[in-house]
Amino acid sequence: MYCIKKIANNYANYYFCPTYLNIMGHYNINQFSKITGITKFVLRTWENRYGYLKAERTKTNIRIYSDKMLIRALNTNYLIEHSYKISKIAKMSDSEIKKLVFEVTKKSEGENEKYYINELISSALNFDSKKFNSIYDEGMSNLGLIPFYEKVLIKTLQKIGFLWLSKQFSPSQEHFLSEHIKQKIAAETNNIDLHSNKDTWLLFLPENEFHEIGLLFAKLLLIKYKFNVIYLGSNVPLDSLYEVGQKVTINKTLFFSIANLSQEKIKSTIKCLNVSFQNASHFGIINNINNLNEEEFTVLNNLNDFIGIIKDI
Repeated sequence: MYCIKKIANNYANYYFCPTYLNIMGHYNINQFSKITGITKFVLRTWENRYGYLKAERTKTNIRIYSDKMLIRALNTNYLIEHSYKISKIAKMSDSEIKKLVFEVTKKSEGENEKYYINELISSALNFDSKKFNSIYDEGMSNLGLIPFYEKVLIKTLQKIGFLWLSKQFSPSQEHFLSEHIKQKIAAETNNIDLHSNKDTWLLFLPENEFHEIGLLFAKLLLIKYKFNVIYLGSNVPLDSLYEVGQKVTINKTLFFSIANLSQEKIKSTIKCLNVSFQNASHFGIINNINNLNEEEFTVLNNLNDFIGIIKDI
């Protein structure tokens, strides 16, 4: 689960943020600055003073940066945050910078989330499955499941403009990263003993909600805490919820409604839940709760809220 509602509302109103990556791997200075965390003023200063991260120019004199420069800039920012001077970094080759980043990371146990973020972004930009798997496994091992998800995966997806909750088409790098993360979460879920005598949760995304990484993570957490889970996935027609209620006893439901089109039908979704599962408790990750009767469901605001609920049950 992305940090539940926090991911929808925070990070500069994430659900409608601009797509940072384009298919050709070229970035203007605004996009480049947002991804790397280096201000436009600093980028211009480095270019003028050191000839560093010198962008190509269009015929209209607009700066254009490449994927290779993006990775270099991410590593540069990482080193600067660990007290290295730009005057030294600007003289180094790409291989020297990568080597130094690796050395710094190994000395900074517990402070290397940005390293994992940068390396995951690099794997997506280059469609490097081997690198993704290596970094993901290392980060999970060092940080643990929930911290890695919250401190690394969420911020990685944010940085590359991964629009989970948008109607826009995602670039190929975003699809690459999304599918790899889903595969990892699924593999982790499959390794857990499914035997349970606890409550049964129904997880789904209503019609016009398509990005299910957060829901998959919720499923993983529920199974780890020994709950039964019926998982319907994304873009679920309301009629199918009623069918589930006729055949299975559902104790809890969890759904996300963040995209604009699903928000338009949020009242219908809640009404359907109340009719189909009259004795169940309903939990929603909802972007806009104005004009909704919150007595009909519980709004979850962050990951700790959700964990607190499933720990207490």
